[in-house]
Amino acid sequence: MILTPDWPAPGNVHAAFTLRTGGVSAPPYDTLNLGAGIGDSEEAVAENRRRLAEQVSWPAEPVWLEQVHGTTVIDLDQDDPATRAAPGRPPQADGAVARRGGRVCVVRVADCMPVLFAARDGSVVGAAHAGWRGMAGGVLEAAVRRLDVPPQELLAWMGPAIGPGHFEVGEDVRAAFLTVDAGAGAAFAPNTRGRWQCDLYVLARRRLAALGIGGIHGGGWCTYADADRFYSYRRESRCGRMAALIWAT
Repeated sequence: MILTPDWPAPGNVHAAFTLRTGGVSAPPYDTLNLGAGIGDSEEAVAENRRRLAEQVSWPAEPVWLEQVHGTTVIDLDQDDPATRAAPGRPPQADGAVARRGGRVCVVRVADCMPVLFAARDGSVVGAAHAGWRGMAGGVLEAAVRRLDVPPQELLAWMGPAIGPGHFEVGEDVRAAFLTVDAGAGAAFAPNTRGRWQCDLYVLARRRLAALGIGGIHGGGWCTYADADRFYSYRRESRCGRMAALIWAT
């Protein structure tokens, strides 16, 4: 049901990444879909979240976000989510941070990269939804600003995302990164169709390192290639969503 990040986070920091197995959703959302509003039944999503809560023993219901591939990162200690959303809707953001114990940050993915953050002393944690649009726009930088600790005091974990062998993009995507970082060309390999194979892990690692973060962990999965464990929007179009969660106690 879950993958536990392999990183040297302090003992009071708890993190998990969900796999697609262990839930009740019917195809094409089978089985542990955690994404609401994508066609799955509300009852199935609620039961999947209940099962996850039982598995990871989170201290409170996470603040589920309405993700829009943007760069807004909310502070769960300072921002009232209810003021950032229409009645009955989650806050519109692509990341969250928290300092107070018991506040659970979460992002949902199905090919985009989740990046989890933790201060080395456990004083603050965060999560960012970093697909190519959000990453190019600066969502990782926005998350680090919200964490508000020296970057050298941060750890980052890159969770499962689509790998370069299956992530074909156009010149517009490559240009979006090259305008900020000329060295980002290392993340793009030309293919026989006149397009590019894009490595999100290389891009994320470059941007995190440029911020001054030395403790960068994770990477190496491909959500597209591993259909048994991961959902992939590019592979299936209609599919469930996995979640990356982090909180401190």
